[in-house]
Amino acid sequence: MDHSTTAAALVGEREAIDWKRLIFMFTGIGLFVFIYYCPPWPDAIDPMGEHFVLSTQAKGALAVFALAATWWVFEVVPIGVTSLTIGVLQALFMIREPKVAFKDFMDPSVLFIFGSIVIGMVFTKTGLTRRIAYKMLSIVGEKTSMIYLGCFVMTGALTHLMAHTAVAATMFPLLMAIHAFYSNETKTRFGKGLFIGMAYVAGAGSIVTLLGAARGAVALGFYKDIMEVDISFFQLTMYMLPIGWIMIFLLWGFFMIVCRPEKSRIPGLKEKAKRMYNELGSWSRNEILTAAIVAGTIVVIALKNFVPAFGGLDKTGILLCSTIAFFLLNILDIDDLEDIPWNIILLFAGAMSIGFCLWETGAAKWLAVNWLVLFQSSPPIVFVLGMAFFVMMMTNFIMNVAAIAISLPVALVIAPYLGVAGEVILFSALVVAGMPFLLLVGAAPNAIAYNSKQFTPGEFVMYGIPASILLMLVTWLAVSVIWPLMGMQIYIPLM
Repeated sequence: MDHSTTAAALVGEREAIDWKRLIFMFTGIGLFVFIYYCPPWPDAIDPMGEHFVLSTQAKGALAVFALAATWWVFEVVPIGVTSLTIGVLQALFMIREPKVAFKDFMDPSVLFIFGSIVIGMVFTKTGLTRRIAYKMLSIVGEKTSMIYLGCFVMTGALTHLMAHTAVAATMFPLLMAIHAFYSNETKTRFGKGLFIGMAYVAGAGSIVTLLGAARGAVALGFYKDIMEVDISFFQLTMYMLPIGWIMIFLLWGFFMIVCRPEKSRIPGLKEKAKRMYNELGSWSRNEILTAAIVAGTIVVIALKNFVPAFGGLDKTGILLCSTIAFFLLNILDIDDLEDIPWNIILLFAGAMSIGFCLWETGAAKWLAVNWLVLFQSSPPIVFVLGMAFFVMMMTNFIMNVAAIAISLPVALVIAPYLGVAGEVILFSALVVAGMPFLLLVGAAPNAIAYNSKQFTPGEFVMYGIPASILLMLVTWLAVSVIWPLMGMQIYIPLM
């Protein structure tokens, strides 16, 4: 009896081998070894004849990048562990100094994400999430299509006023509460569309103003240094507003098709939401304090762009003041720290490390020059879309600010020879840089949405491919039709 039990156990162990995981684990390792130990690759040469050498460290950065991308997409190990691997490989193979590689894991951007997630936790703990969810559902009604639309519009509108990371962290518990009304099941098509859609829409909305993300202000400053042309807050908003909202409504239609809810409506939801909202009673002390702290934090961060006295304040420092305040006022306690999704925090820490690695070693610049010179003899619209495609792809792997920074200088050198205005290069890059639809590491809202456990990294990629094609079509529409009608100069006399 014992022998048969042991034999059955051994058979079970053999059957439990995850061959798919093993294949992609060794695929990632194989890519790393192949790229790292490959003989030197040719220099990249820009239109001015300048050579960009791919050093051993830069090739190592590409090798780490290939391994991390494979492991992230196929979730060979928890995504946070893949991020740790990024730091370890940089240190062991001397791609960058260990103290530099691991210091990126505590970059201010990572701590900003931490602070944003804490705000979402506080909303849930105090009951503000339920209060907002019940009020919203009592307005949008019982149709799941309208719930989709209401959530997407709310997400997009909020990103005009606050960082899309903070918006995603705020919306996350709200969407969890809404999904609980819909189904008791762990995963549903509706849930998948709700969370992936929130992440995508947060990106689409964030391109409209300088308040949605840091990339806009940095890119405008960068453009001013190169072209000596100053683009205002309102000029940016004017050109980006139609593009952002076209994408938001197109994404709503997209998810109504690819993640069509299992149920067309939730009977009795409107009345139930109204009743549950009334049962919450008057606002508690913690709800009022939380709303005041978050509102104050948002206002100060927003005023940074307009009030010189606030200009020197760091947005991460401002946001973390709210985290400290929550603990000082006993809204949160030490047990709440255990609920922080450290897997997501580590994911972004690793993303920052590989992004800086590609940037500082010159690997990203080498990629940008090699790609953009392919289009130096192309028709103008092909060149613009080729540049936009590069930024869109790179922003899924490295910081969108870095993706813009490495591509704009090369693109702006080539553009006059093709009769393309610099302004259209800038704005088309900003459009695609805000919407990394392929990888979780592309933007914080993607990683926050993943915490819902409604989808896998692989599924995120699969939905991201058609969504990225849609984004490129909208970019083409903007360059060819919308922006010229709004008065933007697209073409200039050839040099």
